[in-house]
Amino acid sequence: MSKKVLVISSSPRKGGNSDTLCDEFIKGAKESGNEVEKIFLKDKNINYCNGCGACNLNDYSGCVQKDDMNEILKKMIDSDVIVFATPVYFYAMSGQMKTFIDRCCGMYTKIIGKDFYYIMTSADTDPECMDRTVEEFRGFLDCLESPAEKGIIRAAGVWQKGEINSTGFIKAACEMGRAV
Repeated sequence: MSKKVLVISSSPRKGGNSDTLCDEFIKGAKESGNEVEKIFLKDKNINYCNGCGACNLNDYSGCVQKDDMNEILKKMIDSDVIVFATPVYFYAMSGQMKTFIDRCCGMYTKIIGKDFYYIMTSADTDPECMDRTVEEFRGFLDCLESPAEKGIIRAAGVWQKGEINSTGFIKAACEMGRAV
């Protein structure tokens, strides 16, 4: 059965290590007959949450800020699968990803029954250095209704752009995408 897959890449570098893994995941997901869209957060205008609470007062109909976030939230609601990809900086997700997750407040109660995958890269060679990032993603999922964590890639030991290409993580990402 074909699924709608939404990949959120928070890499600051197109073709960077985590973004490359996104592309491999997409390749696998498409090979399995799924419909896939990638959103590259760097290309989007997403402001910080200003804590105004208007989204709560408007029955979670979206944010009052006029940027790209409401459009992305609608795509999340319409998707079956959501992939979060981030480089790990100082043992945490990128600022772009954190800002994005904070802005999900406007409609998070409508993100129901989704499958989630996480793709992370780090310069640190110990995959456990990404434990905090996994917990940050899980903290977001704890606020959603009926989410399912389906897969995690912890690509440790890649720093410079392109280093990911000589690792087994390329194949792992493609296989994870095929399994959607």
